[in-house]
Amino acid sequence: MNILIDNKSGAPIYDQIYSQIKNQIINGSLKEDEMLPSIRGLAKDLRISFITTKRSYEELEKEGFLYTVPGKGCFVAPKNLELIREENLKKIEKYIDEIAVLAAACNLSRQDIIEMIDFGLEESE
Repeated sequence: MNILIDNKSGAPIYDQIYSQIKNQIINGSLKEDEMLPSIRGLAKDLRISFITTKRSYEELEKEGFLYTVPGKGCFVAPKNLELIREENLKKIEKYIDEIAVLAAACNLSRQDIIEMIDFGLEESE
């Protein structure tokens, strides 16, 4: 597992850890039932408070990405396809919002945007 903390990003450290682990689970870098570093171990490696790491793990567990086995540690939860679909839908909505802002700045019409999306879809086939 690879976690990089960017002190200049402005995002809270717990959120950076949370986002990076979640992305690694969704993209398959972290496999189902794979054991994660201990909360204290990860905190020591990243040179941060274990409370920060604990918060990240708790959020991931609350959202169904991790599960904890008492006395053994935290593990990647089996992939919930609905959960992954929902996460991807949220990302798409965020991109659409960004597209709308950029399109307005460029004076693009709805039809222009649709043509661009159609072209992108054709290219990916």
